[in-house]
Amino acid sequence: MSEPTPLKGKALLQKVKELASLPRRETAKLCGYYSTAKNGTVRVNLTDFYDAVLAAKGVGLDPAGTKDGRGREASYRLTVHQNGQIVIGAAYTQEMGLKPGDLFEIKVGYKHIHLKQLEGVEEQVEAELQTA
Repeated sequence: MSEPTPLKGKALLQKVKELASLPRRETAKLCGYYSTAKNGTVRVNLTDFYDAVLAAKGVGLDPAGTKDGRGREASYRLTVHQNGQIVIGAAYTQEMGLKPGDLFEIKVGYKHIHLKQLEGVEEQVEAELQTA
């Protein structure tokens, strides 16, 4: 027995509207969101059904779905380590296009830290090191 082809898009929304008086599980099953096990039991896939309904309505809940799935995702949150240091990971520096040796000015404010990239300072520092 082949698996059903679930409805998507406008066809799904129309069918859901037609079956509004039925329970959710029955609606999902009639829209093709179920699978049949080897022993013949039917399992309704409500999560896939809900995701398809939201997608049909234009609500995207998985913007990271296009990622390749390797490594950790940047959370844009940092913690202060036990030794008092803050480490900014490679994901952030790559996103900002930073290179090893880039210099920053640190400005500490009330409840925030600003990092201002210093442009042209590398050449100045190199020149000072050569004259010293």
